[in-house]
Amino acid sequence: MAIDYIIDYACAPKEALSTPGILERLKGRARAETIIRLFREHGDERPPSQMGFEFERNTATGETETQVIVVQDLLDRANDLLPYEAACGNCPANVRSMPFGCIDAIQYPLTAQSERWMLSRLPDIDEPLLWLLLRQGIQEMAYDGHDVEPLRANGVYFESTTVFERDLQDFIFNSNQIFEMLFLLGHIQPSHAGILLQFFNAVPRATEADEILRLMNRSLSGDEILERYPFTMTAEENDDRTISELKRFLQAVHRAWQLGVMVLLDV
Repeated sequence: MAIDYIIDYACAPKEALSTPGILERLKGRARAETIIRLFREHGDERPPSQMGFEFERNTATGETETQVIVVQDLLDRANDLLPYEAACGNCPANVRSMPFGCIDAIQYPLTAQSERWMLSRLPDIDEPLLWLLLRQGIQEMAYDGHDVEPLRANGVYFESTTVFERDLQDFIFNSNQIFEMLFLLGHIQPSHAGILLQFFNAVPRATEADEILRLMNRSLSGDEILERYPFTMTAEENDDRTISELKRFLQAVHRAWQLGVMVLLDV
């Protein structure tokens, strides 16, 4: 399970296979490769055409049905991607520099270290304009993290059952609210992307009110974004898995902002 995200940039592969179709095939191939590896580790040398596993899904009537999935079928369906890989070579949305590099995921569970890291990135009173904007957003959008509580209690989505908090001197912001702000408000629009990147200190922070207004109104061109607000996060030795994945996610948000397109989310 994961938070899947896609830079919604139009291209020939998406036109031919659809965005959900590409994602389904990529997931299927990854699942098939995992199953093959597990079988091989246990000494099973059968070909993928003779490997299968059970998969539960919900029907349109709300009932649950179990299907047997043959690994070779997943690989065959994933082969539909092969003719389109070359189209990714010069695609501006290919942030990962690989076939279908506009698509990535943040794996569950999110680590406790990453939740603390996200809180540490937020602006405080020493950066008053962004601090005020964050506080205003919390009040107007009524971020309370309530919808995240059952996810945390589930034990699948978060490593920690503890909700982490940070005192921002006039209000308390917690890690449930961060998850809600990032992932539960729908797809990330270009007008929202610049502000998110500011909040998490992923680009040089604006210091003037008119700069922040331009960020919110998305009145910057792609070239201006690249020049004035380059992505500044880099990999660090002590990054854990989730922090590394969050940095890639924020880099994808930056690229989508630059291109003027959405980041599609499937949480």
